[in-house]
Amino acid sequence: MPALPNASYSITMRLHLDPDDPKAVGHVTTAIGEADGIVVAMDFVETVGDVLVVDVTANAWDGDHAERISATVDALEGIEVHRSSDRTFLLHLKGKLEVRSTVPLKTRDDLSMAYTPGVARVCLAIADDPEDARSLTIKGNTVAIVSDGSAVLGLGDIGPEAAMPVMEGKAVLFKRFAGIDAWPVCINASTADEIVAVVEAIAPVYGGINLEDIAAPKCFEVEERLKASLQIPVFHDDQHGTAIVVLAALYNALRIVGKDLSELTVAMSGAGAAGVAIAKLLLQEGVADILVADRAGILEGGREGLDGSKAWLAANTNHQDRTGTLLDAVRDADVFIGVSGPNVLDPSDIGTMASDPIVFALANPDPEVDPVGAGEYAAVVATGRSDYPNQINNVLAFPGVFRGALDARARFITEEMKVAAARALADVIKPEELRATYIIPSPFDERVVATVAAAVRDEAKRTEAAPRT
Repeated sequence: MPALPNASYSITMRLHLDPDDPKAVGHVTTAIGEADGIVVAMDFVETVGDVLVVDVTANAWDGDHAERISATVDALEGIEVHRSSDRTFLLHLKGKLEVRSTVPLKTRDDLSMAYTPGVARVCLAIADDPEDARSLTIKGNTVAIVSDGSAVLGLGDIGPEAAMPVMEGKAVLFKRFAGIDAWPVCINASTADEIVAVVEAIAPVYGGINLEDIAAPKCFEVEERLKASLQIPVFHDDQHGTAIVVLAALYNALRIVGKDLSELTVAMSGAGAAGVAIAKLLLQEGVADILVADRAGILEGGREGLDGSKAWLAANTNHQDRTGTLLDAVRDADVFIGVSGPNVLDPSDIGTMASDPIVFALANPDPEVDPVGAGEYAAVVATGRSDYPNQINNVLAFPGVFRGALDARARFITEEMKVAAARALADVIKPEELRATYIIPSPFDERVVATVAAAVRDEAKRTEAAPRT
């Protein structure tokens, strides 16, 4: 079975049954179970003449499996699948966002203040002091989610239109968890120059820029140039959101195994955007050494033809200039962090690590190593999936980071703000709650955003990333 049935491939089948057959519903649920599906809901809609109409919702593990479930039910005697609907596609119909007014518009007075002529007074106030835009317009609570669609999830370069559903989803998360109004800005641009020019042009509207799903190494250049040219926070979530949550989870995992950051050797699979950001944050926090492996093996100073980010990794990690494959990097390491692709390790490889190993296998949907198998050797296991304990999910970081930065009117996001976010996120889990299967909180834990935002806001003010008030 490639994966567990889940809501991503959820279907609702409208069934026509014989109302006089008391076993019909039982036959349906049994058939779905025998087809390896999971029944999650059943609604008796109505009885029309000699037909009982029932809606049955079931989870599958992929599209083909969903079709097989539907066909299996339709093949039952006396049962007809009238229609089958993909719940994920239904959820996305007409998009997931809308614009709503925050002010009344019922009278002439309302119109005169919200629009002309009264609005002119506000325009002139902002022209006199542009910083007032943060309090008198949407700028103070709005983030642009910018993508060129060149590295969307695990789908690759699928273009700006196809990236829209992801960016809409990100905007929904911003609103749900942090009350921030975010908007997808998917641009038809192929070079760093084009992306930078577009973002610089639209920046006056926004209080922050969230770069998303832009391929490496282009994403590094885009972020650095925008950080230099803009006076609002620029945050590449694929890099820094992942790094913050990994660091938070590592803090708590180390509390369980009784090790210190300064003692660690970390083996990492993947040298892309997330890998670089994780390595930088871990090194800044004092990790002893990191061995980063790409498809060609461990990065080291003697490797030729490395691009800018990999060259940086080669120069700042692997202090003993070790060579070899990922398996060589993993041997005797205290921590494995995977930000690459599926099944690059066998669970038995975890057995070659140091005592009480920590495994963060974050590739989605299929991790670098089977989490269940890895758990036979590791003291702590985390993944990027929601159906296993300890999900390393960026939504634990970016809503709180931007909430804190916007509240502080921060001009940029510093490394110290990222570390503060990670420490705050780790501390959401109290000592009496901490265990190997609970090192990182749920995104739905109401403490998360408030705690992270407060830490980021305070650090912004302390380091003068925010203007003095």
